[in-house]
Amino acid sequence: MENLIQIVFFPLLLSFLVTVASTPLALHFLKKFKVIDDPSKHKHPAIIHKKPTPRGGGIPLFLGAFVGSLVFLPMDKIMVSALIAGFISLVIGVLDDKFDLSPYFRFLVNIVCAVLVVLMGATIPFITNPFGGILFLNHFHLPFSQALSVPFLSDVIAVLWIVWVMNMLNWSKGVDGQMPGIVAISAIIIGVLSLRFYPLDLNAATAATLSFIIAGASLGFLIFNFYPAKIFPGYGATSIYLLLAVASIMSGAKLATAILVMGVPMTDGLFTIVRRLFSGKSPFWHDKKHLHHLLLSLGLSQRKIALFYWLVSAILGAISLFLSSKGKLFAIIMLLILVGGAILFLHLMINRQNDKVNL
Repeated sequence: MENLIQIVFFPLLLSFLVTVASTPLALHFLKKFKVIDDPSKHKHPAIIHKKPTPRGGGIPLFLGAFVGSLVFLPMDKIMVSALIAGFISLVIGVLDDKFDLSPYFRFLVNIVCAVLVVLMGATIPFITNPFGGILFLNHFHLPFSQALSVPFLSDVIAVLWIVWVMNMLNWSKGVDGQMPGIVAISAIIIGVLSLRFYPLDLNAATAATLSFIIAGASLGFLIFNFYPAKIFPGYGATSIYLLLAVASIMSGAKLATAILVMGVPMTDGLFTIVRRLFSGKSPFWHDKKHLHHLLLSLGLSQRKIALFYWLVSAILGAISLFLSSKGKLFAIIMLLILVGGAILFLHLMINRQNDKVNL
């Protein structure tokens, strides 16, 4: 019990308190240096707020996670690289909050940060085969040749996973309170899953502790970001998304569980990429057609939409803890079909309503 308190309660509490204490200070400096999202000047298609609001919430988010990590986590090469990569993401993100950098440059930085962490050992050596056994990725054989394997496949998948989580969660901060709630719930579920392998796998304690640190920082930030938000996460919050991705691939964590608990924003992200590509537009092209925008157009309030995302994430996360690998695969497929179908239906319905109004 004492060990669990050291892994769960104290890390979560410290990161929570640091984030709560540092957010007002960050607000002061963000206003002083005019890191403000002013809807009258910032012509971004996804903007829904009506008054100038500071961006840069990634600063207190990362600070809470950073302090918690220094106090409670062993500073091995994976953790050091993750914190360095997170800091790089934070700096570039805050610069973007101020100057609106190129999305292609930001994406390149995402890749560099992910590669840095993976090179230091945060990789995915195997995945559980839903139909039985283990798939060792670096010894995975191509179907047309039993002699030809795919080297570095585990590293490539790990880089793709980290970059995907960073961008997918960045798209999921469209309404006040939406993102920190999703991240907190996801981190708690990943932390609980990691504890299943403790104390047989001591590395699982690191993954669990990092997860609860992330949860604490996110809950602390939620106090200031819930509607009406006093501060926005900004692109600097990719630093906390990176740490969450690292926690999900560390020893004891399973990607299928992470995919399920973040299933709604992930499906929305996939749908967004496909929709933009089929429209002949860049996946980085901004629009106002994410799921949360569709729900807003139906008349739901920002609070209700945030609560909807939290509730679904919590339900999916709780269910994933009791499913077998085959059950998780089935759940992911059903989630893609149901949520993807719902998003497509909402698009068609809203487009039809708009056509009637234009007539």
